This record gives sequence, structure tokens and C-alpha cells, in this order.
Amino acid sequence: MYILVIGVNHRTAPVEIREKIAFDEQTLPEAITQLRNMKSIFEDVIVSTCNRTEIYVVSDQLHTGIHFTKSFISDWFNLDKEDFLPYLYIKENNDAIEHLFHVACGLDSMVLGETQILGQIRDSFLLAQDYETTGTFFNQLFREAITVAKRAQAETGINDTPLSISYIAVEMLKQHISNFEDRHILLVGAGKMSDLALKHLKATGGRHITIVNRTYEKAKRLAERFDAEAKRMTDLNDLLIKSDIVITSTSSRDYVIDLDNMKNIMKKRAEKPLFMVDMAVPRDVHPDVQHIPHVYLFDIDKLESQSRKNAEERMRLAYDVKKIIKEQTEGYNRWMQTLGVVPLITALRKKALSIQAETVSSIERKIPSLTEREKKVIRKHTKSIINQLLRDPIQKIKESAGQEDAESAFQFFKDLFQIELDQEAEKSMKSEGHQDKNNHDSHPSIPIK
Repeated sequence: MYILVIGVNHRTAPVEIREKIAFDEQTLPEAITQLRNMKSIFEDVIVSTCNRTEIYVVSDQLHTGIHFTKSFISDWFNLDKEDFLPYLYIKENNDAIEHLFHVACGLDSMVLGETQILGQIRDSFLLAQDYETTGTFFNQLFREAITVAKRAQAETGINDTPLSISYIAVEMLKQHISNFEDRHILLVGAGKMSDLALKHLKATGGRHITIVNRTYEKAKRLAERFDAEAKRMTDLNDLLIKSDIVITSTSSRDYVIDLDNMKNIMKKRAEKPLFMVDMAVPRDVHPDVQHIPHVYLFDIDKLESQSRKNAEERMRLAYDVKKIIKEQTEGYNRWMQTLGVVPLITALRKKALSIQAETVSSIERKIPSLTEREKKVIRKHTKSIINQLLRDPIQKIKESAGQEDAESAFQFFKDLFQIELDQEAEKSMKSEGHQDKNNHDSHPSIPIK
């Protein structure tokens, strides 16, 4: 069996290509079901976001699986293969596993280390489970992808270094202001940056928030969403006198807050400190305002400088995340290697427990005076003997599953314990474990139960 991921993302394909092969939420159940029913496809999960479409499949034949997945894309979206094939990436087996783990950890995202993609992967996996297009392999793989992403976040703190200018603006303010609840906060502008800043301010505890904008209705709509107050731009000077924090983000070509006006405003504030964050380009606040006593101004250069430092820190932490991914991948491969040996272990346990049951029955027949408690003790301790005797042989055969001579080890194990597998178990071992590598070029097969 082979694991494959076939897809496009923001690095390999422009938006005009990505939008042509994006699955919508309503038809995704039909898509994964249709793909699952195609030749050589045993399991599938589709992850489709604004920046990527990735199709994960388990196939019994490498090239056949790739061929039918490409054909599925072509048929589903009514596209000629030539239109999208140059933009596709195809990863097999170990590379496909590592790729999924990278994506889940946010290492393959436009914003390094972002966490939104993890939720999208989880939703895609749960949908596939609901429609029964996953099995033993993907059920384990996607659970581990979620686990490795959570582990990466917890152990490296890669998400603790913000990259968003709006978020950094609030974080800078938090370095100087301990309590936002009683502060009067003024937002000048009602665009996307102000929207994001509002989210962070509310999360920090900001309650007394006022928004001013040249278009009052736009300020009002934004204020209603965040339980804030909207004012007209003509009220700006009065609001500057009363505010503790000012965050600006307008599209004005000229200064919205000029130097002379700000000097007069500060005289009326009686030396009360004013913290100002200018997120606009061109700037909203005259740069010399920072020289007025009791004014603390952070402009876009300071914010972007911090964002670059945080990005560099995330790049450094990404190396630690990759180590975690490597460990998780190796662990997952060890798990896969044991799948082919499951029928042997099951058969050995069944034989051993059968002997134990017969022995206990014989004891009970020969000593009919045994109480129920005594019988229970005998059953418990004889089963314990069985488990202790089997522990080491089972561990050894699990370890041998990953070796080159695994077939010989399996046969020796069967001969040693005189294990007889039924036809179904023999078939399962052959299909799960060690296919002839020459059948599919030089690509190793992966055992799937």
C-alpha cells in the first residue's frame, strides 16, 4: 500500500489556478465518496482552503493511484489535465507523511507557524471519518498530525511570537499599560487594521472604546460589532483630550493628527500621558509628535521591525518543530511496520489463551471443591503467566517487522510456536506487509491493515 498527497498551494500555483480546483464545503462529502470508490483508492481525505487543495489517498498501486487521483481532479472540475498538471506536487510515503505534519504545524503556511490550518485539517479528517473514507491508516495518521501540531505549539511556543501588525501594536501597548479595562481607547479609522486591532483590544480587556472615521456609517457598523461607540471625525480633538490610548489606521494622504494641534491638545491634558500607535502608511500622526512631553508614539517602522524580529524568531523555532516532526514520523513508521505482524501476534495470543483455558478447565474438573473465588484466582494467575511469557517474544517480532529479513523472522516465529494462520490472516499479512518491491519500480511498500 502507498500513501500519496497530490495538491497545489500558494507556492506552486497562482490564485487563478487554485480557485479552479478548490472544493466547496457543500459538495466535499460527495467528492471524497466518489474518490474513495475509484480504482486503487482505499482511503482518502481532502484538505481544501484558500491557499491549498491537497488530496491524501491510500492506494494499492503507486502509479495507478496517482493516475486516478489526477483523473478525479480533471473530471470533478471539468478541466483538461494540461491546465493544472504543471502546478501539482506529488509526494509519496514518508515524504507525504512529513508533508502532512509540516502543514499541520503551520510550517507550510504563508504565515509561518499559524494555527488556523490545524483546525481545517481536523475538520477535513472528521468529515472523511463521518463518510467512512478513512480506515486504519488515515485514522492513525491524521490523529498523529493533530498531536504533532499541538506538541509543536506546546514545546516550542512558535505561536507566541506575533506577526500581525495589529496584534503587535496591542502587545507594545501592553508593555507600558497594565490595565486596559479603565483606559479610554480611541481608534481613528474603520478599516481592516482597525478591525483586527479591536479584536485584540477586546481580548486584552478594553471596554471604553470609541471609533472615529471620515465616513460615520462605517465607524458605526464597526462599533456595533464590538460593543464600542462611534463618533464623527469632527469630534476628534475632544476625544484626543479624553483618551489614554490612540490607534490610527486611515487611508489619508495627509496627517490626520498634526504637530501644532497636538501641542495644544497636550496642554489641555495636564501632563496626562498619551500612548499613540500609528499603523498607517502614509502616516496619520506627524512624526515630531513623539517629542512632545508625555506623548509616547509608536509608528509603522517600529511595528514592522518587531514583526521582522518575531518572524526571525519563528524561523529559528521552526528548526525545533522540524525535529519534533522527524521524531513523530519515525514513530509513525514504526507503528506501520508492526501492522503486518498483527495476525501473528493475534494468533499466538489466541493459541496461548486457549491452552490456558483448557488447563483451568482441567483443574476445575480435577478439583471440584474449588470455590468461585479460588477459580477466579487460578484464572487470573494462569493468564498472568501467559502474558509474562509472551511479552518478550511479541516485542522481538514487532522489532523484526522493520528489518530487511522480516519474512524469514515471521516464518521462524510461526514455526517456533507452531502457529497456523487461516487463509484470511495469511492474505492480510501478504497485502499489509511486504509486497515485491520490483512490482512498483523502486518505491517501498507500506503495510496497511
